[in-house]
Amino acid sequence: MPTETLEILKLLVIKTGVYQLSLGNVLMIGIGCGFIYLAIARHFEPYELLAIGLGAILINLPGHQVGVMSTEMQAAGVLGLISHFALFQNNLFPPLIFLCLGAMTDFGPLLANPRLILLGAAAQLGVFVAFFGALALGFDLKEAASIGIIGGADGPTTVYASAKLAPHLLGITAVTAYSYMGLVPVIQPPIMRLLTTQKERKIKMKEMRKIPKLAKILLPLIMMIVIILLIPMSAPLVSMFMIGNIFRESGVVDRLTKSAQNELLNIVTIFLMLCIGLTLDANKVLNPVTLKILALGLVAFAIGTAGGILLAKFMNLFSENKINPLVGAAGISAVPMAARLAHEMALKEDPTNFLLMHAMGPNVAGVIGSAMVAGYFLSILQ
Repeated sequence: MPTETLEILKLLVIKTGVYQLSLGNVLMIGIGCGFIYLAIARHFEPYELLAIGLGAILINLPGHQVGVMSTEMQAAGVLGLISHFALFQNNLFPPLIFLCLGAMTDFGPLLANPRLILLGAAAQLGVFVAFFGALALGFDLKEAASIGIIGGADGPTTVYASAKLAPHLLGITAVTAYSYMGLVPVIQPPIMRLLTTQKERKIKMKEMRKIPKLAKILLPLIMMIVIILLIPMSAPLVSMFMIGNIFRESGVVDRLTKSAQNELLNIVTIFLMLCIGLTLDANKVLNPVTLKILALGLVAFAIGTAGGILLAKFMNLFSENKINPLVGAAGISAVPMAARLAHEMALKEDPTNFLLMHAMGPNVAGVIGSAMVAGYFLSILQ
């Protein structure tokens, strides 16, 4: 065979993705397939894990430019450009997600029983345990803050904080947060059963009073003003959340509310999750740091769950109107999975015990709490 022909064949082989494929790429493609399996077969956070899995597979297929991120526009792929400008440079996606979440949120449970806010605050204990744990393991302050936010069980907040404080950790912190959110039905029940008695799990909470429309409009407006005055760096997340909620409760912008709840949420979710998946390059993820973050995230979730439960039990010592401690586990920000799980566990003990709306109180408080903690970290570290 002529030398020129051999050189051409050799060049063709070298240019294939197969030739450039590494063992790390294969492993990450397998992990991406695992996310897809969890999303489709197990229904674990399918709106998040499916797109993340696809993005992880795409970025680990060598030789293409679709998901490549580069400061040179000519060298960046289409998804890479979206990721660079909308996620890393402007951090646009998380506030938009918060706008959509606000449009889907009912503050009624918090207004009907304001003390449930404390359970959402207690669940933030996991954030600070993970933060100090990360410092102890050798991470710097900004990295530790990004890892700590995982304990809030709030994916968009984790993305927002990591993109600003430690962008090199964004992929693994975001995936850890969303993965553990999907595993709430696996992680939380053993902790909930361990820390509560059967009698406590059967506690029936008083029926909630009806909240006037004016109160539902004023609450998010007042909270937005007060929180942003206290923690200005929380404004991008808190303001969008409250604005979305005011759209909902005003009753005069139904088209905007429905768009935020559906079309906008769907579009932003697609691109945010794909962009997160694109950060899972084998060269960046497969290292001992990843294992440390995964471990810290799991500990943070467990501590956050325990914090809400234990505070509910403590509050019951001084209250005639008892709180079912299962509601405390919903203080983490995994909306609405944690609230739904508390409700389901109560139903197993007593089929007439409906806790869902009660559990939504601390669940919503947890979302606001994690955004405030992220704003606090950004205020002192950025």
